[in-house]
Amino acid sequence: MLNAYFGIVVLFLMAAAVGGLFIYLSVSLGPKKPSAAKDVPYECGKTPFELPTGRHSVRFYLAGMLFVLFDIEMIFFFPWAVVYRKLGLFGFMEMMLFAGVVVLGYAYAWRKGALTWK
Repeated sequence: MLNAYFGIVVLFLMAAAVGGLFIYLSVSLGPKKPSAAKDVPYECGKTPFELPTGRHSVRFYLAGMLFVLFDIEMIFFFPWAVVYRKLGLFGFMEMMLFAGVVVLGYAYAWRKGALTWK
């Protein structure tokens, strides 16, 4: 039983060893010239105008989640389009049912005001 996982364990150990070796070499051999400019967070070469303690609106996260949700659902259309001819009428009706559920979810989000930005 354990012989079947021996190769995987060796692979993980080798990957950890190589990663640890690279980190050790970069820390020990890399140049060390600390300065105040290197301690400042990088923001496109400009000095930061405020600390990153502000809050984002909940709508920002809601819009992001809705985008991911509908994007993932739309990914299901590609494999269906590839095998459309093999599925026949049953496959077409199943995908129309799926598309209907997606449209209902979109309409629900629209009616609840999730897509309006204030």
